[in-house]
Amino acid sequence: MANVISMDKKIAVLTALVEGCSVRSTVRMTGVSKGAVLRLLVAVGQACIEYQDRYPQRYGQAGAGR
Repeated sequence: MANVISMDKKIAVLTALVEGCSVRSTVRMTGVSKGAVLRLLVAVGQACIEYQDRYPQRYGQAGAGR
């Protein structure tokens, strides 16, 4: 079985990155390996792309975002 990061660790990693911490400092703070942080970042980025493709925003039109 592959090593899996717990949901709590994933949240801690993403929170640190969103707050502006570097990857290296996130590794030190959370104890998660650099490779795992980068894989999580890629996975979240892919999920964001899929979300934006599925739910496109209509900028500049009346009623957008409602």
